[in-house]
Amino acid sequence: MTSDNAATLLYGPNGFRVVKPGHFVVCAVSGAHIPLEELIYWSVDLQEPYASPELATRRALESS
Repeated sequence: MTSDNAATLLYGPNGFRVVKPGHFVVCAVSGAHIPLEELIYWSVDLQEPYASPELATRRALESS
């Protein structure tokens, strides 16, 4: 996969909206590619996706 397949999303409390179509987003902590159909974790406040609950928690603790 190349970075030009990356999607741009707007993250809401109950889901996300695709702004720019793509096949994946990039985890804000690890840099891992997350297929849209597997995206479960994100921050509404920071507008960032995460590859796992551990990474989401780490970012939440860093930003508080």
